[in-house]
Amino acid sequence: MTKLSVNINKIATIRNARGGNTPNLVEAAIKIQEFGGQGITIHPRPDERHIRYQDVYDLKPVVTTEFNIEGKPVDSFMELVLNSKPEQVTLVPDAEDAITSNAGWDTIKHFDYLTDVIKTFKDAGIRTSIFLDPNSALVESAAKTGADRIELYTEMFASEYEKGNKAAINAYKETTKLALEHGLAVNAGHDLSLDNIEFFIKEIPQIAEVSIGHALISEALYLGLENTIQAYLRKIELANL
Repeated sequence: MTKLSVNINKIATIRNARGGNTPNLVEAAIKIQEFGGQGITIHPRPDERHIRYQDVYDLKPVVTTEFNIEGKPVDSFMELVLNSKPEQVTLVPDAEDAITSNAGWDTIKHFDYLTDVIKTFKDAGIRTSIFLDPNSALVESAAKTGADRIELYTEMFASEYEKGNKAAINAYKETTKLALEHGLAVNAGHDLSLDNIEFFIKEIPQIAEVSIGHALISEALYLGLENTIQAYLRKIELANL
């Protein structure tokens, strides 16, 4: 069964807009897990515009499911991850001026760099995942870096699905199939929502984990956080029937 990891960056964004500690990120993580969330994802950036580095240390003791930290492996990020020892680190090639993640790694061009970074994390006992576009040509090199997983960047799928183009799933199916053949587990994330999650997982039931933040927190404004998490879990269950 695909696991649901809830990205809480947007909760931190709301908190930071007013200063102080409301909404409380630690309390939100605890509640998300009580409501059925099977993981907590955060994506700290060097400018700390949502998740602050201190948040990582505050969250670590209360995450009893799976702690997934995403980000570009600059020195400060690597130090943060090695000190906090999450269950999983997801490597994302963030541009400094990017509002949100907007591309996966070129695992051929950055092969040596990724290999060195992944070895450092794996030596520390941390599972590694590479954020990847749905491009089969990049899978073999991703596997050779020593990574445990890839995370498929699903923005293109979500955009095309909204237009009615369900064939957009095919590149993701092909990439997943090849990744599994190379011994990589497959995660997915970015713009997955209640509208498209069931179709996506029904088409690719091998997805180990989805990481969802922006859509889930936005939907929770209307439905409530507990109801929204339960709705995602029902969609995932239906996809696996």
